[in-house]
Amino acid sequence: MQFIPAKTILQKVKFNGNLWFGIDYNINLYKGCNQGCIYCDSRSARYYIDDFDCVHVKENCLAILTKELSRKMPRGVIGLGAMSDSYNHYEKNLQVTRGTLALIERYGFGVSLETKRDLVTRDIDILKRISEKSSCILKLSITTSDDSLARKIEPFASLPSERFRAIRQLSDNGIFTGVLLTPVLPFITDSDENIKNIVRLAHEHGAKFIFSLFGVTLRDIQRDHFFEKLERYFPMLKQQYMMTYSDRYQCNIPDMARKRALFINECEKYGLLYRMDEIIAAYKQDQPEPEQLRLF
Repeated sequence: MQFIPAKTILQKVKFNGNLWFGIDYNINLYKGCNQGCIYCDSRSARYYIDDFDCVHVKENCLAILTKELSRKMPRGVIGLGAMSDSYNHYEKNLQVTRGTLALIERYGFGVSLETKRDLVTRDIDILKRISEKSSCILKLSITTSDDSLARKIEPFASLPSERFRAIRQLSDNGIFTGVLLTPVLPFITDSDENIKNIVRLAHEHGAKFIFSLFGVTLRDIQRDHFFEKLERYFPMLKQQYMMTYSDRYQCNIPDMARKRALFINECEKYGLLYRMDEIIAAYKQDQPEPEQLRLF
């Protein structure tokens, strides 16, 4: 692990936040990731991360964030974990994610957090307090219900069974929690059985929602890395990917319409939200303005 300089931590989102869980701001405390997921889009050359598997943490990030959050600015939902898992293996000791959550609570912001690590349950105390007075949503990223398959495609993340147990703990503490079923890897995790198992297990462990995009994105050096792992673990699939998708960026699963219909049917059977607008409406509250911004 290495430290890197940083001038800012908090970023206002440049896209319509309602396209992604209603977030208003983004925070990336870490650069790079050591979960080893073979498909991660953040490996792409467009993000300028030379050694993606080496985790970097931003120097003085909590001090910088304190100054930023204390400014006269509209309160909103802060997204964590988009580019790098906020609960990587160094977080257990560094606790910069925990410190960030404490600041989010202190200054009256909401949080939208996604992770593949059950370490998130360590911070239930803070997350529970945030959810009691602001917007709070937790997304456990789960691509397969099979622990042995997960060890190939997400070798250093918590096992799916551990992530499902984390969902149960978070939900039992009143935290709005669900599953991020993305990516769905064509020919690997796109079976009817896997889709049905994940939806069922999400329900059984207290999830309130499950969201999926039914495909994977591939480009430049990230595609090269993915194909290298395919050759190692699924030697027959590299050629199938090349024939099916060529150099396409968005690689939707085969028979997508039918499998999406299957997914929707399973979600409705178990009463799980699956549409982005409905998920946002279920958790996002109006954020109170800081005292300095109130005119009357």
